[in-house]
Amino acid sequence: MYLGRRTRRVAGVAAVAVTAAMVAAGCGSSGSSGSSTGAKMTGGTATWAEPPGAAPNWVWPFIPLTNYSVYNAQTFEWLMYRPLYMFGNNGSSLAVNYPLSLANAPTYSGSNISLTMKGWKWSNGESVTGNDVVFWLNMMEAEKTNFAGWSPGTLPDNLTTYKASGNTVTMTTDKPYSSYWFTYNQLAEITPMPMTWDVTSLGAAPGSGGCTTDSAAADKWAKCKAVFTFLTAQAKATSTYASSSIWGTVDGPWKMSAFSASGNVTFVPNKTYSGSPKPTIAVFKEVPYTADSTEYTALKTNNLDVGYVPSNDLPIKTSGVLPPTNPLGTSYTLAPGFVFGIFYGVPNLNNPTIGPAFRQLYVRQALQLATDQPAIDKAIWHGYAFPTSGAAPAQPTNQWTAPDQSQNGGQGLYGFDLTKAKAALTSHGWTEVGGVMTCTSPGTAATDCGAGVAKGLQLKFTAYYSSGTAATAQQVAVIKSDYSKVGIDMNIVGQSFNTILGETAQCKVGPKCLWQMSMAGGWVFNGPGFEPTGEPLFQTGAASNGGSFTNPEEDTLINETHTSSSLAVFHQYAAYTDQQLPVVWQPNPYTIYATSSKLHNVTFNPLGGLYPEYWYFTK
Repeated sequence: MYLGRRTRRVAGVAAVAVTAAMVAAGCGSSGSSGSSTGAKMTGGTATWAEPPGAAPNWVWPFIPLTNYSVYNAQTFEWLMYRPLYMFGNNGSSLAVNYPLSLANAPTYSGSNISLTMKGWKWSNGESVTGNDVVFWLNMMEAEKTNFAGWSPGTLPDNLTTYKASGNTVTMTTDKPYSSYWFTYNQLAEITPMPMTWDVTSLGAAPGSGGCTTDSAAADKWAKCKAVFTFLTAQAKATSTYASSSIWGTVDGPWKMSAFSASGNVTFVPNKTYSGSPKPTIAVFKEVPYTADSTEYTALKTNNLDVGYVPSNDLPIKTSGVLPPTNPLGTSYTLAPGFVFGIFYGVPNLNNPTIGPAFRQLYVRQALQLATDQPAIDKAIWHGYAFPTSGAAPAQPTNQWTAPDQSQNGGQGLYGFDLTKAKAALTSHGWTEVGGVMTCTSPGTAATDCGAGVAKGLQLKFTAYYSSGTAATAQQVAVIKSDYSKVGIDMNIVGQSFNTILGETAQCKVGPKCLWQMSMAGGWVFNGPGFEPTGEPLFQTGAASNGGSFTNPEEDTLINETHTSSSLAVFHQYAAYTDQQLPVVWQPNPYTIYATSSKLHNVTFNPLGGLYPEYWYFTK
């Protein structure tokens, strides 16, 4: 899911915003913050910093691509609406968390799948039943192209039947799948929805919308489409979030009590939460900042309980993962926050002007070869970053990292080399004219510019980056400078993370497909897909494949990871993706989080989850 760097789901890739604190809320370490001295308190208000320009703006878990980010899901919606299966914990785990899930572990028998709900309660007294799962699946059947997690051939396309009987849900798939993949990347997409949401107007009787019992054979999902239209309108009405009878029905540990469009969000405990632990603090607040400098001022003046130290304010890392000194003194404890994700720039292969050039592998190779990840880490991130080198995360350590990613000091196949970058272009029909590479040999021969590239086309384009973080702006400036040395002219434009997310969606070739490149962040493998098998990002037609990358061999290799649990099969897919460069890999900074010494049990999970129900103050 898109994440932004602070210092986007890059989807098309859903984007992430960039900063030294990079992944907002919960990115990574299992280290607990806060000293253990002092008596434990019940109550208190804990404040947490949102990244600049990434305030939550979509409350319904059925999220479209234009709103698909960690900041809408893991650090906002998950507090109130629990997915069918939760992943991660208040620590470093990447695994499914059955104690925090709404259903017991699924059982598999060939193409048949069965799961049993635990009977937890919604805040209005309804039970979370199998019908709430069917409601979600019916909505996916009706509106899958409007859900950012969908890709062709995956849920719900791969279900032949599904039904609920009380707390039991049974499904039949079109063929046997890897149980690991199906749990981690298919069932993980489902968020049960209450019958109070199955309506087409405020005040209507729960279930009166008819989506839970809708049928394609009867009316082509007309009832679900009507419910979708209503809930979409309610999700866009951000001013009503805190007072809404729709969004006030929750099954998670928190309820929203206040919300502003600027990003100020206040949560109070859901007293009917069925799970454990129950919140100890009385109020949890998410606080917006326009820039990382103002967030850091709030830390320095003790006006924030959980925040991040911008990379520009961190001392150069000399060893380990933490700074050699704490710039905030004893008022705060520091902890690293890694993210189980990849970071990259997304070229729009369907842009009518520059898209034909981006579709050429050698052009993407030139872009990658001209990206100096080690230098960016040292000069801008002060050592608190590592290269992104392929389709699987390099950090934290995991079984999916492909062997080729260790090449070139962790840069993978394409280590920084300006000479090779320039040669990749000049050997394919490009000549530097006035400092800009220009196609002078159009055609499809091995030494020509390639299919669709017109004579006279210049390697000149605009890239968006997430503003509000100094390190992000510095990073794209370095990339721009290095690109210019090989004749690539990249104009850089800073915008808020949410703005970029809304403007860089997947589009078809034409006059409305005008964005050219997004350098707003990356992707966290936290839904859809906790196993990094690629279908949300790089499969042809996937909703989060914003750059419109398409490759038949890639599709085949992705599909093979769905039916095999073999790491060799996964690494074959990963190696091919690393070589094909559907995106341009960029450094993956990790966050140095600061937590008030009076607040305890605060950890930063690599999947981005936020768990304030575990937190407590001491006197």
